[in-house]
Amino acid sequence: MTQHIQRKTLTSEEHLVEGRLAVSFARVLTAASESPRHDISERLRFSRDSALQHAREARTESASEAVLSGSTKSGAVLLSGFVPWWQRVASLLPVLILAIGFVAIDHWSAREQVMAAADFDALLLADDLPPEAYSDPGFVEFLRTPSNP
Repeated sequence: MTQHIQRKTLTSEEHLVEGRLAVSFARVLTAASESPRHDISERLRFSRDSALQHAREARTESASEAVLSGSTKSGAVLLSGFVPWWQRVASLLPVLILAIGFVAIDHWSAREQVMAAADFDALLLADDLPPEAYSDPGFVEFLRTPSNP
């Protein structure tokens, strides 16, 4: 069941009265907010001072905990410049693994190229080709055309 709210259309005189009422409310609220009662302003001042004090204490506690734990928000703090040897080795380990991987890939690639050349040479030498064909200028073209088995 839906309810329809019917709005009454206001006349110009009612608009004028409504506007005056709004202005008077705004004036009273503005005056009240500019000069709150003394007890309210004191409670607000005390609450603000208390909140600031708690914030200062929390900030100093977190800073002292960061120094004791050896880290801050920006990263690790090296206490008195001492870094254990195992941390130094651990920091170089990823670089070492990457270098070994590059060397292995290069070795594998070179081996594959040598194996492909060896297979090609074996096929070439096993073919029924007269030795004069190697010195023929059309020999390169012969190599490029696929052979029919």
